[in-house]
Amino acid sequence: MKPFAVLLASAAALVAAPSALSAQNRPQADTVDPSLPTQLPRTAIPHHYSVVVTPHAERLSFDGTVAIDLDVVKATPSLVLNAADLSFASATVVPARGGAPLTGRVTVDSAAQTATITFPATLAPGAYRLNLVYSGKINTQANGLFALDYKNQQGAEARSLFTQFEAADARRFMPSWDEPDYKAAFDLTARVPANEMAVSNMPAASTRTIAGGLKEVRFQRTPTMSSYLLFFATGDFDRITKISAAGKEVGVVMSRGNGPKGQLALDAEANILPYYNQYFGTPFPLPKLDNVAGPGQSQFFSAMENWGAIFTFERSLLVDPAITSEADRQRIFGTEAHEMAHQWFGDLVTMGWWGDIWLNEGFASWMANKATQHFHPEWGADIDHVGAREGAMGQDSFRTTHPVVLDVRTVEQANQAFDAISYSKGESVLSMLETFAGPDLWRKGIQSYIRRHAYQNAKTEDLWSAMEGAGAKGLATIARDFTKQPGVPLIEVGPSQCVGGRTVATITQSQFSNDQRAQAMAHPLSWHVPVRASAGGAATQVVTQGPRTHVAVAGCGPLLINAGQTGYYRTLYQPAQAQALQGAFPSLGAVDQFGLINDQLALSDAAYQPMAIGLDFLNQVPANGNAKLVQAALRQWSGLYDDLASDPAAQTVIASRVVRTFGPRLQQLGLAPRSGEPAVDALLRSSLIGTLGKFKDPVVMTEAHRLFAAWQANSDAIPGSLKTTWLNLIARNADETTWNTLRAKAQRATGYAERTSLYQLLSAAKDERLAHRALDMALTSEPGKTTSSSMISTVADQHPRMAVDFVLAHLDQVNQLVDTSGRSRFMGRLSGRSADPSLISTLEAYANAHLAPSDRKPIDQAIARIQFTSGKLPRERSEVNAWLQTHP
Repeated sequence: MKPFAVLLASAAALVAAPSALSAQNRPQADTVDPSLPTQLPRTAIPHHYSVVVTPHAERLSFDGTVAIDLDVVKATPSLVLNAADLSFASATVVPARGGAPLTGRVTVDSAAQTATITFPATLAPGAYRLNLVYSGKINTQANGLFALDYKNQQGAEARSLFTQFEAADARRFMPSWDEPDYKAAFDLTARVPANEMAVSNMPAASTRTIAGGLKEVRFQRTPTMSSYLLFFATGDFDRITKISAAGKEVGVVMSRGNGPKGQLALDAEANILPYYNQYFGTPFPLPKLDNVAGPGQSQFFSAMENWGAIFTFERSLLVDPAITSEADRQRIFGTEAHEMAHQWFGDLVTMGWWGDIWLNEGFASWMANKATQHFHPEWGADIDHVGAREGAMGQDSFRTTHPVVLDVRTVEQANQAFDAISYSKGESVLSMLETFAGPDLWRKGIQSYIRRHAYQNAKTEDLWSAMEGAGAKGLATIARDFTKQPGVPLIEVGPSQCVGGRTVATITQSQFSNDQRAQAMAHPLSWHVPVRASAGGAATQVVTQGPRTHVAVAGCGPLLINAGQTGYYRTLYQPAQAQALQGAFPSLGAVDQFGLINDQLALSDAAYQPMAIGLDFLNQVPANGNAKLVQAALRQWSGLYDDLASDPAAQTVIASRVVRTFGPRLQQLGLAPRSGEPAVDALLRSSLIGTLGKFKDPVVMTEAHRLFAAWQANSDAIPGSLKTTWLNLIARNADETTWNTLRAKAQRATGYAERTSLYQLLSAAKDERLAHRALDMALTSEPGKTTSSSMISTVADQHPRMAVDFVLAHLDQVNQLVDTSGRSRFMGRLSGRSADPSLISTLEAYANAHLAPSDRKPIDQAIARIQFTSGKLPRERSEVNAWLQTHP
């Protein structure tokens, strides 16, 4: 029997009246909040799906049936649910109270991504089972059910299937009420090749052999959850497992033969799970937790928190000794910690609508940082947290920013909500609020929130209510200011003086902006800002009230605002105060040093103060300083070097300065990894090699060419942890012969991570002709369908105009290489680093032709950055040059 016919036969068995669900798993009809946004009529509420799917991987299609138990809550002649790229064979509805099935007529609205099923009679309020027989397509990018192709351990071509549903792509797998507040339980049955492994959120309940060389795997019923959290994968997999201290089985699933590469991730899972159980006060409720590796990549995400079956692209989950760096190893742990935090924040308790996506992403980012500090304090995650804050402020200080709590009305707006504001500003605000409340009250509030809303949906206000209920009085006022309005507060410090052993000053609150300074000064937003200050004694916390607030802190040393760097604001000091902090810089903790440098350079960059003040702080970083601090200095000097591209003489001065200052630190560390060395040293070595090589340090470049020659004969000649670092120097400066050598190596590489890394390096060439060859190659099948878009993005780092023009000239082809949910963001990212004003009209034309006015935020953000960067360059070049002349 052909698979589709098998599904038609099985559909007949689903026409029986709905079976009762347990009261624990079945949501009540009133659990969908009518005040939440929706793109569907509030006429019916599903509470259970029974899905049967048969993929046809070879022809990129699948057949499916679904039986949906639902409550009609308002009399209606039709049911409207989400469906995208699905074709329907039949639709019937059966009343739970008994009676003949009603056959429906299905009308699909592709633009709205809905299917309307109209029946010959009005459906009265009550319980029904809706039965649908349908078919769909398997995609080649990470949307809905998608395929990832790779070479297996024997070098043969292989294909595995996975699902990716967030934000609104479950509708590509099954017709459904595909909005987060329509929570339901799911029974999934998959008919897959008998020699493959099938994986889903829950363990398999039964497996049986069926016709056509297939087996039928029926998975256990899921708890009540949102549709975007359902997961399915099938392929030639291995699975390694471990029983955690929490008593639950954790596993890593990957393509066959790669089991040893998953051990680091498996150990991380086993350690993190009991830690989260204890912190959240609610044990992980599913019987197992898998992390499933996919041999591909996306421009827009590395992992997805499907409940009980996290999906992660291989490069962020598996350790390949041939190419994995120390940064990659740390990213594996951080990705695990982030996605596992979602099992509570997002899966157990889910935001009611995408406007509150920060409740998922901000919390997972904040919790991942906390877990990293707990298990690996030596990694410097406290400084990484400040780096995330700076990334958020980088977006939040433009007019095109948005509040943490969003107004989301379209599917595209939901896709665009996954940005630095939702993730990093959310994380930063939470850290600030935890400091304000104190860690014990904060944790008590989180545990109360999870208990109250388990298996349900929540809003941001529910979290603040839980915190206030736990005793964190006044927190809600601060929280609302930072989540309901956009932007970055600016704390301006008035003259300070020592009175009776205390430093006193008046601070003035306004708003920091990169591109609306005049408006921000004339009509600033207002926040209740928890400000922590120190002056040599214990830190003091005050909450700003109105435009001016009095501060008095113990001690009479230099006044430091935002002590500990947990606050989300910028601080503008009096010149004498800034000078005093520069003098005290060596005695400050690394976190405060890191925060001061980034803060003061951002203020100088936006013309709130001369560039000299920011550069004076940057100049305080010694070669033997904290490794993370030195990395930050290298990034800042590298950025200034790029900004001065029209002034080669000034670039030479910067390059000479950096090589002279930091070259000895690299000599101390050595050019090769040392056994047992601290992880921060390994990270710093890579940064030093990359930056000093960019500045043509002869020691580094000589070693790069030596290693490249050795690597051509022996692929193990370059240590895997530094392979990308060394080869990037070669690739950036490649001539045609070198480029062809890299390409040949990429073609022969067997490991997926190594192969894709080499193809991406082909796109790093400064030579325009070679960069264009990389773009042309991206449109071929050679790199792989999910590698091509990253090649185009890498070209854009050096040649943004070339990349944008190329994409526009081949837009239909490029769109097939990019996740459907990320196409508008892809174009914005290609040009966001440019300082070329001529790109603005090109971006405007693209947005006008291809995006709805409501969905053009990524393009507007790219335009704002280009305008700011191009506008600041003349002043920056002049002031940096003047500073360099007085600081040889």
